[in-house]
Amino acid sequence: MPIETDVLIIGCGIAGAAAALQLAQDRQRQITIITRAHESDETNTRYAQGGIVADGEGDSPDLLVEDVLRAGAGLSWPPAVRLLAEEGPGLVERVLIEECRVPFDRNARGEISRTREGGHSVSRILHVGDTTGHAIEQTMLARLRELPNVTLLTGMTAVDLITSSHHSHDPLAVYLPITCHGAYVLDRIENAIHRILAPVTILATGGVGRIYRHTTNPPGARGDGLAMAYRAGARVINAEYIQFHPTTLAVVGADNFLISEAVRGEGARLYTPDGRHFMDTYAPKWGDLAPRDVVARAIHHEMLDHGYPHVLLDLASAMDAARIRERFPSIYATCLQAGVDITAEPIPVVPAAHYFCGGVHVDLWGRSTLEGLYAIGEVSCSGVHGANRLASTSLLEGLVWGDRAGRDVRARDDLLRVATDAIPPWQNVSEGVAADPVLVYRDARTIQNIMWLYVGLARNTHRLVRALQDLNHLWGVIDEFYRLTRLNDNLIGLRNMAQSAWIVTRAAWHNRQSRGTHYREDAADHEFAGLGDTEGPLPNSIAEF
Repeated sequence: MPIETDVLIIGCGIAGAAAALQLAQDRQRQITIITRAHESDETNTRYAQGGIVADGEGDSPDLLVEDVLRAGAGLSWPPAVRLLAEEGPGLVERVLIEECRVPFDRNARGEISRTREGGHSVSRILHVGDTTGHAIEQTMLARLRELPNVTLLTGMTAVDLITSSHHSHDPLAVYLPITCHGAYVLDRIENAIHRILAPVTILATGGVGRIYRHTTNPPGARGDGLAMAYRAGARVINAEYIQFHPTTLAVVGADNFLISEAVRGEGARLYTPDGRHFMDTYAPKWGDLAPRDVVARAIHHEMLDHGYPHVLLDLASAMDAARIRERFPSIYATCLQAGVDITAEPIPVVPAAHYFCGGVHVDLWGRSTLEGLYAIGEVSCSGVHGANRLASTSLLEGLVWGDRAGRDVRARDDLLRVATDAIPPWQNVSEGVAADPVLVYRDARTIQNIMWLYVGLARNTHRLVRALQDLNHLWGVIDEFYRLTRLNDNLIGLRNMAQSAWIVTRAAWHNRQSRGTHYREDAADHEFAGLGDTEGPLPNSIAEF
């Protein structure tokens, strides 16, 4: 029998948790949250180091709007940015500080501390050391556990969204608007696929960073939500805009651990390995606090032009050792484990894929183009980030759109349940051979290398054409593998990685304009050249990918 609920939320980071907190105020409404991880706090939110935007001294919504629009390189949607600036700081106060009691850092006077990050005009970033996301995640989950009408299920991997047009027993349903009625979900404990039916489904699955070889993202950021929504027929926009974080740890054998932008906010500066400070050349106004795409490309250019394996980020010259250990305990400990003492020496850093500025197109209430389907947080594209995200606005966007999606659902009376016998159970769950982990790993690595080499920080037509050719071939192999093999989480993730990589690459190929994070070496004008396709047809296009 299917599992029935009033609202299904896929993902439990700040966006999913905010939606659940809002929805749970209606005590008659049952909310079911699922996450593929076995630990509920294993989310993208957990790994957010820097902080979250709130009110700063001398700040105003107009000033925040100006900063966001500047960083977005002319592609941010002004109504969405205005909404973020006007509703966001109040929600930080009411939801995070008052309701969830997030222990934000305070100064000697007991006031909440605020710092400044790249692209911001004033100090307005609230933080909990360098583990802000983890603190937010822990406190929000603790609050959710207190609510009797919220059920949180771990170890549950969404396989596909259920829509009447694709899955209904009624053949005439194909003529109706595509409507989402929940999801098929792999229970990783029972090794069974369940139907979870709901009149409302909210995607809060995070981003796509794991489609790249070098990324700051956790293993679950495979593009699951993006791929599922795309297959169901939802509109996806701005997928070419992948933000690369300019500073991740570059030590052989260590992961690309993120070195927060807050480090530069506290005065750290970037140097070449031979001791030359270079950011004033690329961004005279902002220097080391320039928007992320500018800093990432500056590092990229320095590495390419001079053959550097990395550049250096010097915090030790700007802050004393005790303060470094207090302000950045996680970064200090992780770097020390990798052999770098940041209190005494600079940190070797390189850029890595960090944040997805595009996604499932949503309106100001988080509604997608499919009936019954909302998308919030990094999986969505509300228009706030445009072509480049302003630092520390991602957590705020998740909070705002999560709360708004919850409010919108509570106010609607037009959401109807699907009959339980109208949607068939998943077929062939126990048939087929087990997935060979070596093949899954190899195909995933191939996708990551294709994206890193051909669809990375700097793109051009030849690389993108090669990427599409390789991805189209790989899709055929993976699709057959998927259909003949017994499902598990890694195989589902591999399929979604392939789909998401193709979505990103196709968007990058189509857009010959250099703007924000989408940098085309062969653009006629790197400053906002006109949009248009490359000459000739798309090679090996997949009509129903």
